[in-house]
Amino acid sequence: MAARGYRVTVISSDRDFEDPSKRYPRYVKRDGVDVHRVPWASFGKRTIFLRALSMGMFMLHCLWAVISRRDVDAILVSTSPPLCGVAATVGHVLRGTPFLYWVMDLNPDQLIVLGKIGRNSLTARISNLIQRRVLRRAGVVIPLDRFMEERLLRKADFRHKSHIIPPWPHERPAPSLDHTDNWFREKHDLQDRFVIMYSGNHGLSTPVETMLAAAKQLEDTPQVQFLFVGGGVRKKMIDEAIANDRPTNVRSLPYQPREDLRFSLSSADLHLVSMEENVVGIVHPCKIYGAMTMGRPIVLLGPRPCHASEILETEQIGWQVDTDDADGMAAAIREALALPSGEIREIGARAKELADRRFSRDALCSSFCDRLEELVS
Repeated sequence: MAARGYRVTVISSDRDFEDPSKRYPRYVKRDGVDVHRVPWASFGKRTIFLRALSMGMFMLHCLWAVISRRDVDAILVSTSPPLCGVAATVGHVLRGTPFLYWVMDLNPDQLIVLGKIGRNSLTARISNLIQRRVLRRAGVVIPLDRFMEERLLRKADFRHKSHIIPPWPHERPAPSLDHTDNWFREKHDLQDRFVIMYSGNHGLSTPVETMLAAAKQLEDTPQVQFLFVGGGVRKKMIDEAIANDRPTNVRSLPYQPREDLRFSLSSADLHLVSMEENVVGIVHPCKIYGAMTMGRPIVLLGPRPCHASEILETEQIGWQVDTDDADGMAAAIREALALPSGEIREIGARAKELADRRFSRDALCSSFCDRLEELVS
């Protein structure tokens, strides 16, 4: 939007989400965008209470911004963190400022299926009431897939202003990176290994147990290497399994710098993407796009149908396995390992062609910005 000539202001926390001891400059201009980082809006991820406190404080900062500023033509707000749509709704009511509601994930739906709150609890009822109000007041609503849109439509009828736009990958289209040209594989001693990678957030719904069980079954296949990259609440299960059980084929790495993502993601031979059956339409399998952009086949641990399974089935770029089926996951990996290297590359090439054609950053981000411009006009 800044490249299109708009003045853009972003409100963010001045502390790191993973490590709140890290602080960032309060004001900075990046790529033509004014970034205002606010205090007391991140206390880390150690407990639900600290997360809730962070979200509440951040929402108050957002609320003050939309009330105090008069020169705002439109607001972009997402569901991450939850309830920030409240601030945008207040800005719309008091100032008449239109807003775009970008639905990244659904709450309280996610908390309900994870057993954190009851379906009919006071928290769930209030959260659903708020979300219905936000959906009705929003000028544009962007769900990430059709399953998410269907679930949201049970709460409020917004189909006349709904536009499904998947999230775009970090990387712009680039030539596929061969293993022999990838310093990341050499640095981490992966040259002769068949690498199965799970990269990103290891969230509450990530089927870590299934992945570890499949890895255990494949310990007798020495060329197979599982590589878990990233962080999140369930990443510690990986680290504990490594410390306690000392598996020979499982390794753990932290989040990689943005500039190294291309090398990290392309070091894999197969990428793992997960989707619990009970969170279809609540969260979105974003990891599939990074794998496709790098030209790598995919093993989906998830139900059929879901957004990721529909892509795999129609484009033939990987394997679908039920979320808790460790035997099926191990069998899929063995099948991939048995394929000639040329066939594996062909599957990856189809994935990359699809990413460049339908899910590229330039195409999806451009479509998203078009919706924002329509909102402003």
